[in-house]
Amino acid sequence: MNKQLIAATTFAAVLGATLAAPAIAADKEKCYGVAKAGQNDCKGNNHSCAGQSTHDMDQGEFKVVPTGTCAKLGGSLTPADD
Repeated sequence: MNKQLIAATTFAAVLGATLAAPAIAADKEKCYGVAKAGQNDCKGNNHSCAGQSTHDMDQGEFKVVPTGTCAKLGGSLTPADD
């Protein structure tokens, strides 16, 4: 393999890994089941965009909250199994 191909492949892999999941700050966590309809922070059950949830407190939708507050809100750190 030539050096240019290796460099391009490495760049594509790093870029893909970076874009694959949204970054959440270390002092934040995803809290499932606490978002009001239209107030979710990212993709969910049947959509791929923030703000598109259609039900309050859907166990498959999340809000990003400060670490340690999810349980106080009555949420879960993992989505419900469908």
